[in-house]
Amino acid sequence: MKEIIFKLLLVFFLLVIYMYTLVWQNLPNELVVFEGEKIEFKTIFGISVNSNQETIETSSNTSEGITNEAGKKTLEVSLFDKLLTKDVEVDVLPKTTIIPVGNIAGVKLYTSGVLVVGMSEIEGVDNKKYKPYENTGIVEGDRITKIDETYISSTNELINIVNKSNGESIKITYIHEEESKECSIEPIQTSSDEYKLGLWVRDSAAGVGTVTFYEPSTKTFGALGHGITDIDTGELINIASGEFITTRILNITKGESGNPGKIQGTIENQKNIGKINKNSKFGIYGKVENLSSLEIDTSKEMDVATRDEIQLGKATILCSLDNKSVQEYEIEIEKIYKENNYDNKSMQIKVTDERLLGKTGGIIQGMSGSPIIQNGKFVGAVTHVLVNNPQEGYGVFGDIMLKQAKEVD
Repeated sequence: MKEIIFKLLLVFFLLVIYMYTLVWQNLPNELVVFEGEKIEFKTIFGISVNSNQETIETSSNTSEGITNEAGKKTLEVSLFDKLLTKDVEVDVLPKTTIIPVGNIAGVKLYTSGVLVVGMSEIEGVDNKKYKPYENTGIVEGDRITKIDETYISSTNELINIVNKSNGESIKITYIHEEESKECSIEPIQTSSDEYKLGLWVRDSAAGVGTVTFYEPSTKTFGALGHGITDIDTGELINIASGEFITTRILNITKGESGNPGKIQGTIENQKNIGKINKNSKFGIYGKVENLSSLEIDTSKEMDVATRDEIQLGKATILCSLDNKSVQEYEIEIEKIYKENNYDNKSMQIKVTDERLLGKTGGIIQGMSGSPIIQNGKFVGAVTHVLVNNPQEGYGVFGDIMLKQAKEVD
């Protein structure tokens, strides 16, 4: 009997530890809120939130407080006041108005260095097979930034330097998982009298997406709501620079279950919008240089909704699908993940407007970035489609996108 009781107590003890571990791990390291917005944490008994800058009231399941002034604040979260502590960095944004856009635009990104997207054997001038990259540590997704002491900014630069090596060993500097590393490679001479490394590289990427908003006070824009990743590696592209260009829509492929649709467009003979400075998992951001190219009504500024103001139910999205004016279409906000600061799936949404369903079947590639409006305020942007149901997808919170825009130089 005692042994059974002991085992039950042990199981109970382990479950309690597991529960506290989960709650602790799910506490954010950073938060983004607006002036006057509540800070909320899901907590349990023994976890408290304290700050010298603001009062945080603690209950059995929620800790919350009001942020009064813009700036950066630090909250200290503790377990039974002494056992464990962690800091939560809070970025309080000033109240800001934006102009929602909804226009389709073209994107050109140029990488910092050249991106390794593949590897292959090289047939040398002696007809033997070689893998010069073997044992160097270089893998797909790494970025080559220098050869010897020369910085690399394009594939042509890399090809020229490798050819000039005449097969002599060269030192390569590359970035692997944000860490700079070095290795040496001996290029292999081919029958065409070229020298090769066996690495496939890329220095740019292009696509289309939707401009989400323009922020007049800083002349910045936000778009897409998600980052641009390399088609081969799946990694977020680390950019050196980028261009945003108006786009003429050529074709729309409707989405079906298991087969997402897409918008096809061309950027030939189109106008420059501005420079892209940032590619993050929450979208692309930069400075508008040619405001007239966006064809927006600058008088239609609106507030950015706080997360407490976002409600389940009816909302609208803005997008342009016919090379003419931006149209407003009805959607439903089905779920809200108010505490999510980690990815761009902040809300689950559903397209309900029959006009949009008739044109696209729901959410399709190229609509990412379409601004979401509710009760006259900017709520966020469309980011993803559910592959098995194109009528449904996800959106990212507007406050997250605005914070990203504020970090643009």
